[in-house]
Amino acid sequence: MTCKDCGQDLVPGALVCGNCRSLVRKEEIERLVESAKQLESSGQLREARDRWMEAFLLLPGFSKQADWIKSHAAELQRKADAAQLPEPENKWASKLGPVGPIAIVLAKSKVLLGAIFKLKFLVSFAAFLGVYWSLYGPRFGLGFATLILIHEMGHFVDIKRRGLPADMPVFMPGFGAYVRWQALGVSLETRAAVSLAGPLAGLLAAIGCLLIWRSAGDPLWGALARASAWLNILNLIPVWVLDGGQAAAVLSKAERIALLTAALGLWLVLDQPLFFLVAAGAAYRLFTKDFPAHSNRSTAVYFLAVLALLGFVMWLSPGHGSALE
Repeated sequence: MTCKDCGQDLVPGALVCGNCRSLVRKEEIERLVESAKQLESSGQLREARDRWMEAFLLLPGFSKQADWIKSHAAELQRKADAAQLPEPENKWASKLGPVGPIAIVLAKSKVLLGAIFKLKFLVSFAAFLGVYWSLYGPRFGLGFATLILIHEMGHFVDIKRRGLPADMPVFMPGFGAYVRWQALGVSLETRAAVSLAGPLAGLLAAIGCLLIWRSAGDPLWGALARASAWLNILNLIPVWVLDGGQAAAVLSKAERIALLTAALGLWLVLDQPLFFLVAAGAAYRLFTKDFPAHSNRSTAVYFLAVLALLGFVMWLSPGHGSALE
């Protein structure tokens, strides 16, 4: 890609030309702003807010325009929320006479249901916890669910600290969890960092469990350390929508070869067969022809460091396999 104003070559994911400082996606931003204004004028505040946020993600974070859009989007959100507040109970009752109490009950039920849906994080986590509680007992079930929560909060915190919108994690018993966020216009490097933030949080949780196990001798903590390390290594296999797959998108061919070599070395040295799957995924990504224009050494080092440390946690933990058998 080259800058339309000065012809300077652009780095992948750039929002501003490094030479003339013009906006790379200026025309797309103008279309989004125009659409947002039209939606505002027609009273579609939530839809307008979404358009403004799409334009926000195409602007550099240090610009005054980005600050204004972020503030304006928050104000639209407040107005949209206020517009949905229920009318006072006495107004309902005075309008509907004898059936007023029934209408009030129905209105309260609607508000209650809305609150439940807004709390899908808590509801889904409770269901998630219930499944593993029943499968593995209260202690391991609660510990395992908490480890998954820590992993997902790693993604959530990393997204929020970048000033990007994100929802709290949603849990799916038997399948895992995910964090929904606005990735439109975000560079591949940022997506890779967000993807690796989950395994990093999982690594820290696994180390904490390992230290407690070595101090207290309770086998529960050793099992939790191993389970956390195993699941996060599994998530670093560089394929599909796994965290490793998203992170590998910014790795050059040489960096993917380094990942393949490291995974094979960890498999042989630590005798953990799971690393063979990581190596197989890295080998597959050598033939996908989706190499970036530039290498990303910092992401490669980040990836390899988290992978290796998770392997050593597994090696130091008691038991075998995933500890979920």
